[in-house]
Amino acid sequence: MTAVPRPLMILVAGPYRSGTGDDPVKLDAHVRAMNQAALVLFRSGHLPVTGEALALPLLETAGSAGPGDAAFQEIFHPVAELLLARCDAVLRIGGPSDGADRMVARARDQGLDVYIRIDDVPSAR
Repeated sequence: MTAVPRPLMILVAGPYRSGTGDDPVKLDAHVRAMNQAALVLFRSGHLPVTGEALALPLLETAGSAGPGDAAFQEIFHPVAELLLARCDAVLRIGGPSDGADRMVARARDQGLDVYIRIDDVPSAR
């Protein structure tokens, strides 16, 4: 009998602000892309997470006026870094992003698996 891999908590890391000029429509498209990847991971038996899912509501509550302001600097990347410390792996999606690349580097430093293609993530089903 072949053992099925255990479900992993996987951080989906991709661009948020990169290439958007902070245009809300483009920011939302980046979040949708991460959420779509997360759905694929969920359907393959994993627990996907995004820093945006946790940070964006906190930013709203903190009264952030928009990307890059003081509240954004206080919350956005620190939430992702704290979240990464609890994850088993990272899936890097999308185009250029210093923040996502930083998450990948930190994951590798922590000895976590890093996937660049969603098809390389083993199913947990």
